[in-house]
Amino acid sequence: MKRERKIYAPAFKTSAVQLSKERTNVSELARELGIAVTLLYKWRKEYEEFREGSFPGNGNLKLTPEQEKIHELEKKLKDAELERDILKKAIGIFSKSGR
Repeated sequence: MKRERKIYAPAFKTSAVQLSKERTNVSELARELGIAVTLLYKWRKEYEEFREGSFPGNGNLKLTPEQEKIHELEKKLKDAELERDILKKAIGIFSKSGR
């Protein structure tokens, strides 16, 4: 029999992480919140790594600010290369037909 997977809101995860930093007994907090202690530690690790970018939601990337900037610049570079290739082809087409 399959167990239904629970989905927690990002606000709940962030609050749980903040509470776990304030408390000394993380296991007790996990029991109070009704979650596994391993899950709480996983959320803490993710929050430490990504801070405000943690818990983005379905299909969104977890990126640090530096990674976001790199991702944005790579996208702009890809667009510029595509535009350059199109212009090269157009120049080739027009220079041949003008003869």
